[in-house]
Amino acid sequence: MRTALTELTGIRYPIVQTGMGWVAGPRLVSASANAGALGILASATMSVDELRAAVREVKSRTDRPFGVNLRADAGDARERVRIIVDEGVRVASFALAPSRELIAELKEAGVIVIPSIGARRHAEKVAAWGADAVIVQGGEGGGHTGEVATTVLLPQVVDAVGIPVIAAGGFHDGRGLVAALSYGAAGIAMGTRFLLTSDSTVPDAVKAKYLAATVKDVTVTTAVDGLPHRMLRTEMVAALERAGRARALAQAVRRAAGFRKLSGLSWSRMIRDGLAMKHGKDLSWSQVLLAANTPMLLKASMVEGRTDLGVMASGQVAGLIEDLPSCEELVRRVMSEAAHVLRALPPPG
Repeated sequence: MRTALTELTGIRYPIVQTGMGWVAGPRLVSASANAGALGILASATMSVDELRAAVREVKSRTDRPFGVNLRADAGDARERVRIIVDEGVRVASFALAPSRELIAELKEAGVIVIPSIGARRHAEKVAAWGADAVIVQGGEGGGHTGEVATTVLLPQVVDAVGIPVIAAGGFHDGRGLVAALSYGAAGIAMGTRFLLTSDSTVPDAVKAKYLAATVKDVTVTTAVDGLPHRMLRTEMVAALERAGRARALAQAVRRAAGFRKLSGLSWSRMIRDGLAMKHGKDLSWSQVLLAANTPMLLKASMVEGRTDLGVMASGQVAGLIEDLPSCEELVRRVMSEAAHVLRALPPPG
């Protein structure tokens, strides 16, 4: 299947595996790329040296195009950009809009720039700055998310920009791919569906939690870090939502102390990170502490398997997923379903 996304990136199928922190490592990314999708390596949870090593590991596992997800606001963003350029990475994606200057720097080096956005105005801004494509995530998507459903946001953005638009939030099968294409998208991006594959390194016990979840078990909460965050509802999330300010602060301090040991961060560094996140936002101090530790809260589940201590970001589609195919099996299934749906459509006229 050829679309503006496959033409732009050189991938075989119009499917993107998103850059999920602690999840989208070299094994998942290379498996996605070898299956014909665009695998995106999550770098925000890596040091600069770890990023370079991870990129080289992906390159040793596949000769297909892949990308790296960056934090545009990271202090070492330009150092990470240099790694992408030096190592010949095909695509740079961003969770937060990169600056006009950063986009120009990447494009001058021949790197394709694909930011993720959650509003039409953000898509218009990065398109005007030279972004090659955008990933549009509707409210169904996992992690930090907005309020507008994909079916409403996607056509808005398609109509507003003249670059390829990739639909994210609520996709897991071939029917969704056809639906996105009918809205004018050039492909789909999936996170939770790729997390729930046999190539994902997420612990089996954690995958079992996702597979057991119903649609109603996937919630949006601001109790973790003050921002709307879609995740599985767990005892920890419920406790944070029930807790009063004093109790929530005590819980946050206790968890922060535990995660400080895991992360090696000093209290002063954690407080500085928390204050930076608090700036301009109406966050309680318990949320500030948890916001500074959100990467560690995710690591506790996604790496350590501690679902009692961590959080599990999740799209609503977790309630529809029942198996753990390989990336190759998943992509082949999505494309087969899409072909079947397209064949079943009545001819025009």
